Amino acid sequence: MKAEARVPLTDPVLSDLGIEHGFGQRDVLAPQETFFAKQVHGVRVVRVGKYAPGGEADAVLSTEPGTSVGIVTADCVPLLAATIDGSAVVAIHAGWRGLAAGVIEAGLEALEAANPGVSIAVAVGPSARGCCYEVDAPVRDGLAARYEKLLGSVCEVGRSGRFQLDLPKLGAEVVRNFGVKKTQIGIAQCHCTICDARRFESFRREGESAGRLKHFLTVSAPKPRQG
Repeated sequence: MKAEARVPLTDPVLSDLGIEHGFGQRDVLAPQETFFAKQVHGVRVVRVGKYAPGGEADAVLSTEPGTSVGIVTADCVPLLAATIDGSAVVAIHAGWRGLAAGVIEAGLEALEAANPGVSIAVAVGPSARGCCYEVDAPVRDGLAARYEKLLGSVCEVGRSGRFQLDLPKLGAEVVRNFGVKKTQIGIAQCHCTICDARRFESFRREGESAGRLKHFLTVSAPKPRQG
């Protein structure tokens, strides 16, 4: 039987805007020149231009046409965001620590500042979902310090002292709470990475031996002026 050919997963919210992007699956690569920063579960946003800065960051932004930026995950939430004209993009890595620290807001604020006044669209990708992702009270409390009002529908009581946390659903709620229109938040690829070992890497499932999923998006070329 012929092996299944895998390609990056895309979301209509970005595809319909003509923004090149992709969420990774096992053994799927990002474009060769994609810039990845060293991720540390923080809130730093790094901006990539003709010269790529070094250092640690969990959100990578660019406004340089043709430049691809990316992040890697193995259960954390990947968010790919862009202004609707494609002139500015940011890839955001958000595990529960990054969420609790405000990395999504930091990335979206940087994106808005890069092209003021232009609406943004955000796609949320494969990550650990409530069906499989069990956390303890300290994790729940850490998130509640920032998102108490958002946790009701994404963090359900499980076993004694445990909770079932839906990371991509929380990520989407944070984006909506930030002010992005619901119609411009893509959730088509919010698969559970823990459930699907055939397609996705998972640190929770595989531990230290887990690989990483590579996610990316690319700054669009300037559109020709009419007239």
